[in-house]
This record gives sequence, C-alpha cells and structure tokens, in this order.
Amino acid sequence: MKTYLLIMAMLLVSSAVGAIENYRLDKASIDPADTESLRRGATLFVNYCFNCHSAALMRYNRIGKDLGYDEAQLESLFIFTGAKVGDLMEIAMPPDEAKRWFGVVPPDLSVVSRSRGVDWIYTYLRSFYKDDSRPWGVNNAVFKDVAMPHVLWELQGLQAAQFNVLIDEEGVERRVITELELVEPGKLSNEQFDAAVRDLVNYLHYMGEPAKKIRLQLGKWVLLYLALFFAVVWLLKKEYWKDVH
Repeated sequence: MKTYLLIMAMLLVSSAVGAIENYRLDKASIDPADTESLRRGATLFVNYCFNCHSAALMRYNRIGKDLGYDEAQLESLFIFTGAKVGDLMEIAMPPDEAKRWFGVVPPDLSVVSRSRGVDWIYTYLRSFYKDDSRPWGVNNAVFKDVAMPHVLWELQGLQAAQFNVLIDEEGVERRVITELELVEPGKLSNEQFDAAVRDLVNYLHYMGEPAKKIRLQLGKWVLLYLALFFAVVWLLKKEYWKDVH
C-alpha cells in the first residue's frame, strides 16, 4: 500500500511540474520505416550527442545490421575510439569528470525516447535560447535551467526568448515564454534544422527498441495463427461435444 501511495504521489508531482511548465510540444512526425532518415539521424547522434551521452544498451554492429552498414563503414563513420564493431556504444568520459563539468552525469540515451517521448525530445532540441545567467549561456523552454549546452547551435543558430508575465490565482507572478525568435542564424534554415532534428529523434526512437519493426511484423503472423488455431479448436470442440446430451 505504501508503494502504491508513493507511486501516486510521484505521478501527481510529475503532473504538477508539467502543468507549471505548460510549454506546447510540437509533433515530431517521425517515420521509423525511413532507413535514410535513420542513417542521417545516426550520423547526427555520433557527431553531436555521443561525445557526452552513451548508448550502452546498443551495439555498433546492430546499427550496421539494421541500417545497412558493413564493418568498414561502421569503423569509419561511427567508431572514433579503439572500440570494436561488436562493442556497446559507451563513451570514454569518466562520470566523475562529467559531473564536475556539467553538474550532473549526462544520461544514457538508449531508451530516452521511451521515457520522454519523441514529441518532447523534438521540441526540446529546438527550444534552446540565449540566457547569459546560465553557465553555458543558454537555457531551454522545455527543460528550464538544464545543464546541457546547446550542442546543435552551429546548425540552428541562437534564439532569443520573448516573455510574458502571468499572475496566478494566488497573485504570484511568473514569466512564461511566448515566442522563440532566431537572432543569430546557423548553417541550416529553420526547415532544414527541423528536418535534421526529426532525423535525430527518429534514430533515438529506433534505438529505444531496435527490434520493434521485426516485432510488429511477427505480431501480425502470430495474430493470424491464433485466429486460425481458434477456428480449428472451435470446430474440434463442436465435433467432440455433438453427441453429448
């Protein structure tokens, strides 16, 4: 009973935090069946995320198998250390050093899409804005005071936040973000950057459950088998009990 009450309390706190943030999430509109999108997302991941965030539940050769890379391509495109193609995707940065630099240890991203959701990640990666009061000079509209720097700034550029002051029922004032405006352009246009982030989120979604495509394909056959088996069992039962009064 205590465990149940604790879980309920955590859910209520989580809901309350979400209500306070109240930032609208954009639809990611990813396509897990788009192999080219997954390839582009994998490239973005290893170049911009993999320096600090591990993916310790994923192996390099699984990417090769699912996305069509051979060992030589894996080694040239994804492996920048002495790791082997069969190794887990772990980073070299020591956790104690990471905590000293960032204040927290950057989380493993193997299943981040399953814990956060693709819409949250898509909106989060596009919602950094300039904030000189923060250690890295940026803040985030979705995750306030996040410790992570804006690693995609050279692609997106830098945004500035427009605020509005709201007064709640208790008379407490709070600032809410009404708009993010691009003030320093990056290498990509807004549309190109959104597409790039969509590819990255698509890859993170794939990495959260690499076998999902196979599972869904097998699931159709399993359901078909169960339907046929049910028909056979029903006919067998009908034949067996036909003379029983």
